[in-house]
Amino acid sequence: MTRPLRVGIAGLGTVGASVIQILARRNEILTQRHGRSVQVTAISARDRTKDRGFDLSTYRWFDDPLALATSDEVDCVVELVGGSEGTAREIVETALTAGKHVVTANKALLAKHGLALARLAEQKGVALAFEASVAGGIPVIKTLREALPGNAISRLYGILNGTCNYILSRMEMEGLTFQECLKDAQRLGYAEADPTFDVEGFDTAHKLAILTSIAFETEIDAEAIYVEGISSITPLDLTMASELGFRIKLLGVAERNAMGIEQRVHPTMVPKSSAIAQVMGVTNAVTIDADAVKELTLIGPGAGGDPTASAVVADIADVVLGKAHHPFGCSVDRLERASRAPMQRHEGGYYIRLTVHDRPGVAAGVAMRMAEAEISLESILQKRSEKAASQDKHGRSGAPVPLVLITYAATESAIRSAVERISGDGLIAEPPQVIRIERE
Repeated sequence: MTRPLRVGIAGLGTVGASVIQILARRNEILTQRHGRSVQVTAISARDRTKDRGFDLSTYRWFDDPLALATSDEVDCVVELVGGSEGTAREIVETALTAGKHVVTANKALLAKHGLALARLAEQKGVALAFEASVAGGIPVIKTLREALPGNAISRLYGILNGTCNYILSRMEMEGLTFQECLKDAQRLGYAEADPTFDVEGFDTAHKLAILTSIAFETEIDAEAIYVEGISSITPLDLTMASELGFRIKLLGVAERNAMGIEQRVHPTMVPKSSAIAQVMGVTNAVTIDADAVKELTLIGPGAGGDPTASAVVADIADVVLGKAHHPFGCSVDRLERASRAPMQRHEGGYYIRLTVHDRPGVAAGVAMRMAEAEISLESILQKRSEKAASQDKHGRSGAPVPLVLITYAATESAIRSAVERISGDGLIAEPPQVIRIERE
């Protein structure tokens, strides 16, 4: 009889507890399907007294997770501790060095040390699997690595952080401010007490770095990613986007162009008609543009105990089947060091909101600076201030009013240059808002 795959789990938060519960209720089916059962033999966490919804006494407890990682009773180590350094990194390195398979949901660790860890796994002939590190329950890594070998991928982009998508969705639907929605997200457990990692785009950047490496067979280059968060987005921006036929989403975008691989994370206007614009709340989505399948969009729960645990169990099932894939789709030695495409050279449409003084010649001055930078304007809209105390005979109040520009394709450097000159001319009363447009 084939010996069960013995699994040790380090980290028993929401995901770790869900993994144990899913394996308990699905193990008979997994055994029938794969011809080998899975047995959780060892667990480790910081607090042994916490109620996790199951009987801890049925598993061997390790106070030291590194001892779990080298235990003779464990064939596969599941790391759910989190963080790019410290205990999480030590667990994974120790387990791989000991010839254990490793399953992890740790995007920060992979974004920083993924290549070194993948090389170690390949040398030891064991699996390093991380489906759960990106987009929760959506099987995007498996799709990129295993389902699309007949495709040349040109671009991928997606909503990779449920916290940000929840906040932007609430802001749009209810007209709330960023701070109001953030407080509600924290109350509901969608955002951390310190939400910086999520709302400023760093979580999305880590996930994008992993997807980029697999999609384009390049070395992970998280430092090459241009990152902006959503904290500057206002209800007015969302209203204007809607009037113009767009929605604002925090996207991670990676594409290959003549200059190299462009990676960027920032608020983006997407057409309301696009599949990704329909994704609201904490849901995630990833769209892959490729030559054979054309456009493929995967949508599903991007976080949470059960969805993330589902991805962890899928990786464990691959280990049961003896699938020790190259972690990034091909041997680490074959991954290219891609040229970085500088953000200044990015070209596309832009939404620019300027808070200008409502007086003669301002719009003309703005248009002149745009023309000097060789930027063509698709449209220009000016919203009158409803709070203006007085108006002249031409209906102008002199008070600050929003002036919204939509450009045709222009480079990032040209946009930044024009906006800087407009600011230097004294035409605007507040810092400008610049949002990129990602068309279908």
